Amino acid sequence: MSIMLAWIGKSDLIAAGVFSPFDSSKPPGPGPILSAVRAQSFEAVHLLSDYDASKARAYIDWLEQQSGMKVALYLEKLESPTNHEEIYHATKGIVDRLAGGDEDHLWNHRQGSGMVFHLSPGTPAMAAIWLLLAKTRYRAARLIESSPEQGVKEVHFPFDLSAEFIPGPTREDQDTLIHLAQGLSPETAAFGEIIHRCEIMKRTVLKARRLAQFDVPVLIQGESGTGKELFAKAIHRESRRGNTALVAVNCGAIPENLVESEFFGHLKGSFSGATADRKGYFEAADRTTLFLDEIGELPLAMQVRLLRVLQEGVVTPVGSTTAKKIDVRIIAATNRDLPAEVQAGRFREDLYHRLAVGVLRLPPLRERDGDLGLLIDSMLASINEKRRPCPGYVDKKIDPSARNFLHTHSWPGNARELLNVLSRASIWAAGDTITGRDIAESLDITATTKGDAILGRPFDHGFSLEKLISQVARHYLDRAMAETHGNKTEAARLLGLGSYQTLSNWLRKHQID
Repeated sequence: MSIMLAWIGKSDLIAAGVFSPFDSSKPPGPGPILSAVRAQSFEAVHLLSDYDASKARAYIDWLEQQSGMKVALYLEKLESPTNHEEIYHATKGIVDRLAGGDEDHLWNHRQGSGMVFHLSPGTPAMAAIWLLLAKTRYRAARLIESSPEQGVKEVHFPFDLSAEFIPGPTREDQDTLIHLAQGLSPETAAFGEIIHRCEIMKRTVLKARRLAQFDVPVLIQGESGTGKELFAKAIHRESRRGNTALVAVNCGAIPENLVESEFFGHLKGSFSGATADRKGYFEAADRTTLFLDEIGELPLAMQVRLLRVLQEGVVTPVGSTTAKKIDVRIIAATNRDLPAEVQAGRFREDLYHRLAVGVLRLPPLRERDGDLGLLIDSMLASINEKRRPCPGYVDKKIDPSARNFLHTHSWPGNARELLNVLSRASIWAAGDTITGRDIAESLDITATTKGDAILGRPFDHGFSLEKLISQVARHYLDRAMAETHGNKTEAARLLGLGSYQTLSNWLRKHQID
């Protein structure tokens, strides 16, 4: 069984009597949606509508009476029914939710198995977005169209497509950017290494540039691999201290018994092993910037000492009674949720507020619409440049199947994971082209799976062994067909199936075209 998704179109509303027909002399037909429901068997129907809520609900009532099915309605008010950006975000949001939206659910946005996208209702822009999603993000979804002349039929597009939707700024975004950019120079070299074009990153960069102008502590929050150190270096370079060297320290890499000495220094003989006087990180960072990476890893006792330094601007080396005046700007970073750490008693609230004067939240890669393709091209160009001197290396390009595979991964490791995957794939690719198989193998090496993803799932009300097995089969069948560009003989070999015909039976059983 499958579910159908579509935008409600004007022809559907005319069929239900919600709108007057174009030609009153001809009786209206059933409309594209009801035609599809009558022609094919669907487990569920999910409809999106940009029309007035009362008209959309009147249509749903009519459709349920005509079809005998329960229909889900999603009201999505658009500025224009031809605005591709709005349609993309509205459509993708609903499909992501229905597909599971997380890596624990194998019927997820990498698959779209069991989904049917109806192209005929709605505007041409809506049909274009369904096509874009089906050919890239939801490659196992089927496409249908309907017309009074030819009825309902499945649509096949005999081409490979790799695309990433690149959103444009709204008027509100433009106003925000103009406001944030007041007082800033139009060009800056310091932030040039931060590759981006999406609006959320544009706003984040502009906020960082504003913070660079003020000599206040900055707290950068974000998942691992989002570029916290890159932002810290850029803020430092654009600040009034930018002509000095940034001092960086990983707070989680210092043994607990050495933290105080590493930060504040020590005198000779102050403890076993102290064979000479030594400056700590704070004294080394005098008149420059100290970057405290992973500050959430600091032990509580050290947090107390750090708070005193920030409040009074002095440090006292271990074994000394003389305080030294310092002028240090702090930029701290963490992948932890510090407010939650404060609530749990693992991070001091007073230190948090002392650090969180300027706060930046770096978005994960999955929230950066339009940036992934740019990062892929930039990283691959950098990899080619670095590897070019290596014997036998040829510059790599990436084919559509590989690009599609990259676009369907959720990137829990963010940009760092992307760089590692491309780096591995560039080594393993035999020729000058990185294929979907190269990417799949590169991802499989580091893929992490939660314990309850397949094994150990609870026997709750919705558990179905047959459905779970089918999800796993669809996942690998779809991957094999994508990586072999539809070559069934090669796909059967990858899957360990005995023959072309055996693969065909599996594809038919699990409704994969």
